[in-house]
Amino acid sequence: MLDPKYIREHIEEVRMNCKRRNVRIDIDTYIELDKKHLAMIHIVESIRAERNAVAAKMQNANPDERAVFIAQGKELKESLASQENELVACAVEWKNLLLQFPNLTHPDVPEGKTDDENTELRIVGEIKKLSQPLDHIALCQKYDLVDFERATKVTGSKFYFLKGKLARLEQALISYTLDLLEPEGYLAITTPDIAKDDILVGAGFQPRGPETQIYSIENSDISLIGTSEITLGGYHKDETFSCATLPIKYAGISHCYRTEAGSYGRESYGLYRVHQFSKVEMFIVCTPEQSEAMHLELLRLEERVFQQLEIPYRVVDICSGDLGGPAYRKYDLEAWMWGRNMGKGGWGEITSTSNCTDFQARRLNIRVKGDDGVSHFVHTLNGTAISLARALIAILENHQQEDGSILIPQVLVPYCGFKKIG
Repeated sequence: MLDPKYIREHIEEVRMNCKRRNVRIDIDTYIELDKKHLAMIHIVESIRAERNAVAAKMQNANPDERAVFIAQGKELKESLASQENELVACAVEWKNLLLQFPNLTHPDVPEGKTDDENTELRIVGEIKKLSQPLDHIALCQKYDLVDFERATKVTGSKFYFLKGKLARLEQALISYTLDLLEPEGYLAITTPDIAKDDILVGAGFQPRGPETQIYSIENSDISLIGTSEITLGGYHKDETFSCATLPIKYAGISHCYRTEAGSYGRESYGLYRVHQFSKVEMFIVCTPEQSEAMHLELLRLEERVFQQLEIPYRVVDICSGDLGGPAYRKYDLEAWMWGRNMGKGGWGEITSTSNCTDFQARRLNIRVKGDDGVSHFVHTLNGTAISLARALIAILENHQQEDGSILIPQVLVPYCGFKKIG
């Protein structure tokens, strides 16, 4: 979340930032609530101080004076309880509005309201020409690699069973990615698939409500995670680091669950937009001075993965209106996929990386103590090393051959033990 003090001192800048990011929030109501919240804190602190002063006087008072002080103390106690109840109610309303503010925006982020206005930075790799390219659904049917029909029978739509060589290829991708990240200082860590709602809120996700993309567990304060960014952020909740220990880098392995509410149409085909998938997520905790360089490192590693997998992709700088709430700046990698645009081919997102600055750390209370002894909030960053379902789409559709077979990227052969499907 944003620093409330920063909002007070830069209200017009914050107002313009919300407009840039296409976020609607009643800022004027928040300003009035903030004033009320501060005033009530002052009132409660004043009553507490007065009550403590009366208690101190009682220690050396004579019996007549004690009776007066006891009456004053009782009156102050009742007043304090009433004011504290009002403060709690005000704080809840104030905090709910505060949590709606998006992060600040990097000055170089392109202006725009939708993903159509994202900026293409570069294209890497060549798109192989095929006379009759098939999408991954047709390829999977041809070689019996995925079963969508039985998954629908078992769990409902947008689930799947991976079979045979595709199931082995998924595991190969995980091992390959971890081997790539470990020399770069990333610690492999398997996280829980569920988290408390306050951890999800801390990471900037909305676990409940009509617009959530999160599966919540009924009659509990627990939800399924949409990414291990959530659990890895929560891993260090309420901790303080020394500068010498940062940055800390993780390669989080987890299942991910997303409701994908409102996601319909051709571009949701097959494995592209599903309710459950596996992922290796890079997550970094660092000092504010390190975060710009760390963001470029995450992007470099994402590109390295797909260069080695021999997948043509493009790098996209996400525009202001398409940034998620926690992101200060965000880059996406989009791979070429033959199944998009009614079989004519097009770009589809395969990874993203975001610098969240202190937005998540402020919510989760993760700090770093400087050499001067003063503590500040850390910066957190995340980046998709490999999202398995979409990576499989890119491999199947880009490595299909004219004879209908599918060649396995050379870098994966030692991990899966076969060179070809078909």
